[in-house]
Parts: sequence; structure tokens; C-alpha cells
Amino acid sequence: MQLRRFDAINVVPFIDIMLVLLVIVLTTSTFVARGMIPVDLSKAGSSDALQIHKELIITITKEGKYFFNDVAVESSALKEALTKVEKESTVFINCDKASSFEPFVHILNLLKENNFTKLSVVTQQ
Repeated sequence: MQLRRFDAINVVPFIDIMLVLLVIVLTTSTFVARGMIPVDLSKAGSSDALQIHKELIITITKEGKYFFNDVAVESSALKEALTKVEKESTVFINCDKASSFEPFVHILNLLKENNFTKLSVVTQQ
């Protein structure tokens, strides 16, 4: 019995496997992208579960940028937007733990000037 010598490698199965893996990666990557603003929240042991109905969400990124209900705004536009909102609304503040303290204090000052009393700072459990 004589063995045949292989002079070439058949790459078709390899290409088939790579195409299947590519389809899997592209399919799962669309589920990973959630369309949310990436904020690394601080942890707190006494935090409650977040229940959002129709409240306001103010987000401060680690770069100090402001988002009002997931829309990027400048400080002056945020001040104007807060004047148009009901004062009884609950305001949730998402502040990245790597951001400086000054933007957070600025938001609290704006909320106090506009007589908001229902404030919550969002943290991780």
C-alpha cells in the first residue's frame, strides 16, 4: 500500500469556517451595541432598584459633558430646558465616577435654582 503525497492544502473548509465565524461575530455585535451613553457609575450599598417612568435623566460623562434625556446639551441649554419642565418631576443624575466634582455641583445648583426637590443619584448595587 502506497500513501499519496499531498502537494497542496485544501483551504475551502477553512474559508467555510471563517465565514461562519464572521457571520456569528457580526450578528452578536449588533446585540451588544445598546445605544446607551457609556457611564461608569459609582457603587453604593444602600441603593434601590431604579424604576423609570417619565422622569428626567441628566448624565455627566467623565469628560464633563452633559446629556439631558440622552441628548447632548451645553450648560446654558440645560438651564433653559430645566425651566420648561414640571418642578414635581423626579430627576435622576448619572455621574461618571471618573468625572470631576464640579459638573455634579453645577447640576445640583441648577436644579436648586429651578426648585426641583425630587432628586436621585444613580449608582450601581
